[in-house]
Amino acid sequence: MIRIGVLTSGGDAPGMNAAVRAVVKAANYYNIEVMGIRCGFQGLIDEKIIKLSANDVDDIADKGGTVLKTSRSLKFMEISGREKALRTLRKFGIDALVVIGGEGSFKGALKLHELGINVIGIPGTIDNDLSYTDYAIGFDTTLNTVLECIGRIKDTDFSHDKTTIVEVMGRYCGDLALYSALAGGGEIVSTPEKKLDYETICSELSLRINSGKNDNLVIITERMYDLEALQHYIEDKLGISVRTSVLGFIQRGGQPSAFDRVLASKLGVAAVKLLIEGQSGKAVGIKDNQVMDIELINVNAKIIDKQDQYRLLETLLN
Repeated sequence: MIRIGVLTSGGDAPGMNAAVRAVVKAANYYNIEVMGIRCGFQGLIDEKIIKLSANDVDDIADKGGTVLKTSRSLKFMEISGREKALRTLRKFGIDALVVIGGEGSFKGALKLHELGINVIGIPGTIDNDLSYTDYAIGFDTTLNTVLECIGRIKDTDFSHDKTTIVEVMGRYCGDLALYSALAGGGEIVSTPEKKLDYETICSELSLRINSGKNDNLVIITERMYDLEALQHYIEDKLGISVRTSVLGFIQRGGQPSAFDRVLASKLGVAAVKLLIEGQSGKAVGIKDNQVMDIELINVNAKIIDKQDQYRLLETLLN
């Protein structure tokens, strides 16, 4: 093996650049050349390939987003698109590939593995929805961004004795909502793993208001409710004024936290080492603070059992 390719795919996540840096630096340590693929899997189809030296990545670890750009490629989902990507890899002499992204990106990586390319995946997704790893790159930074935004909202809620519904990202995983509440961000939390109906939300709000807590924050994971309908239901039921705030893409960007940079560094080096060993079709991750790997075919995004955290939350919000 003399040349490794690296790409970022799917939604951007803070720390992706630190992972790219780690891949390039580790490869350089072992005298292996690295080629950067711009714009994810679409870049393989369009031959958007650049050479990456150690000097090129010296100052990118603290940058948000991804210097390699990213995309969601519909063409790569087709056999013809994957065959074109394979020809590009061969044309540029890329013997192995590191894919940084989430579940969808890993599915693409698995397809290339099945076509005979040595591939290792690195988890980079703010949703933290990959069940095999405790944390994905980007989650910690995003969580801190959510907490900062929530803190500002809480200041105004307190000043006006208001209730606000805050929708955070997460797709089908409630970790951003759950962990922000555990960190003191909100009083009522509803996630895909533990969804509350309208009546339950109103009942919990009513208890808090009757106890003298007039400023309350309801944190919910995206795609779970019609926000306007929920707002009106609470207002009509409790006779209070309710605001809604969708944090949206403000959660994605920003300088990655130290945790995400260190995690990205560990996983980037681990990915290169696996490729040097001739391994393929795997994803690296972190479990119980130890770097580990798993077969890509066994990676999935699903609702993860976190009953311990929910019991802790129930105690803290009591």
